[in-house]
Amino acid sequence: METTFKGPPVARHHGEATGTKSGCAPDGARKPGAVKIWVDLDNTPHVPFFKPIVAELRRRGYDVVLTARDAFQVCELAARLGVDCKKVGRHYGKNRILKVCGLGWRTLQLAPFAFKEKPGLGLSHGARSQILLCNLLRIPTVMIMDYEHAQTPPLMRPRWEIVPNVLLQEELQCKDRTRIRTYEGIKEDVYAPAFRPDPSLARQLGLQEGELTVTVRPPANEAHYHNPESESFFFAFMNRLCTTPAARAVLLPRNKNQEAQIRSRWPEWFAASKVIIPKEAVDGLNLLWHSDLVVSGGGTMNREAAALGVPVYSIFRGKIGAVDRQLQKEGRLTLVERIEDVEKKILLQPRVKAAAPDPKPRKALEDIVRRIEEILAAEGVAPSFKAQPATA
Repeated sequence: METTFKGPPVARHHGEATGTKSGCAPDGARKPGAVKIWVDLDNTPHVPFFKPIVAELRRRGYDVVLTARDAFQVCELAARLGVDCKKVGRHYGKNRILKVCGLGWRTLQLAPFAFKEKPGLGLSHGARSQILLCNLLRIPTVMIMDYEHAQTPPLMRPRWEIVPNVLLQEELQCKDRTRIRTYEGIKEDVYAPAFRPDPSLARQLGLQEGELTVTVRPPANEAHYHNPESESFFFAFMNRLCTTPAARAVLLPRNKNQEAQIRSRWPEWFAASKVIIPKEAVDGLNLLWHSDLVVSGGGTMNREAAALGVPVYSIFRGKIGAVDRQLQKEGRLTLVERIEDVEKKILLQPRVKAAAPDPKPRKALEDIVRRIEEILAAEGVAPSFKAQPATA
């Protein structure tokens, strides 16, 4: 999923060698003898999500090592945010056979890293290759997850699962309910409070004062959960927006192939810069904050907007998860469920932007780190040192 998304990729790293670190930041400080936790960054949203978790775990004395899949903008974003990681493997596109082969190949590519580092715990937000390898090597795994409808074969199911409270009654990956832990809020609450707006973004993108700025994320047409209906909603909204005076869309394709397809099929959208695609990566949260509304076919961007208090309309037409249903109940997200809703539900109107979002820490980060420590203790790999309490 999806994503803090940072616009279309500006640099694609196609090398697969497990020994390269291209696109990732240098290794961070290591603590010899500490419990070692292995984090695998499999998709773009995992980078900003795990950054504060890794920092807090390290502050408490744990040794955290990271790998990253060369998919979407994972490595580029990791370098930008200073998240130290080792690049291993890549994305294999839409073809299901290639996806399966790629998953198996990346599992093999991760093996040397696992043998060298000997982690006591594998931690991810649904990184299947890591979970598969850890299961084969009998390394305990923890999957943090916020979407209950993901399809996971038995060999790729985690030993432990950490989910938002609202998912506790849903059918999850761990069949043993005693191995499921929860946290308060949504995963975007982990990093949204630390965000600070940068007003230079409008100049960077050429946005004009008085315009209605709409951030748009197309559906993930290469994902296994893709429903073509969401594309019809996307096209209908874009056609509506392009006939609305004083409105401008900042379009964030998922990759260069999707960008090329959209430009080829709908060249009129880009006339007179009515629709713009950032030429280089932009800060996703900053873009959302400077938008009047967000229309997106992706889960993470929708929930990031909700976490910032920006009006957001979901055109995702796969199985709707409990988190999104809860956000709709709270009035923080609107689900576009029929083609008529594109006209009736999506309100093209400016919003009043505060100086900055509420910086008050939310419980999600503290809850998640505490749950990880509980799991380490349950697995018998608790630290010999006394862990420091959570930061205020």
